[in-house]
Amino acid sequence: MRLGIISDTHGKLRSQVFDVFAEVDHIIHAGDIGAPDIIAALEVIAPVTAVYGNTDGFDVRTTCPQVARFELDGFTVVVTHGDQFGSPTPTVLHEIYPDAEILVYGHTHRPLLELVDKTVTVMNPGSAGVEASEPASVGIMELEPGIPPRARIVEL
Repeated sequence: MRLGIISDTHGKLRSQVFDVFAEVDHIIHAGDIGAPDIIAALEVIAPVTAVYGNTDGFDVRTTCPQVARFELDGFTVVVTHGDQFGSPTPTVLHEIYPDAEILVYGHTHRPLLELVDKTVTVMNPGSAGVEASEPASVGIMELEPGIPPRARIVEL
């Protein structure tokens, strides 16, 4: 299974996202979506699991949870924007969600990919929307039962 991982679009969906996500089976949005039409546009590509972030309004918060916990290809996945933990780090997320095998978060606008003990992967895809100090980016993750996830950050 191939996942497209995106965060912090803040109402802006760059055209490059459609190219990078063209072959994905599922999309994860880690919050600060900006507007429900962003989710609708991503759903044209693949099913979407999304959480709300600190800048999302009532229209997004009524359809998205703050934290999503689900299973994909035998992996326990937890998605959160992370703002409820200040400036989230992999260490903090591991402590709060110790049973998660894949942790996805946003908020910091800084891309990060970490593999821990070959079983737990933490990814922050960076910011795909607003201009930031880091280049705009998204993530691609490949899941196959029985082997560690493979993932990469893709600059837009």
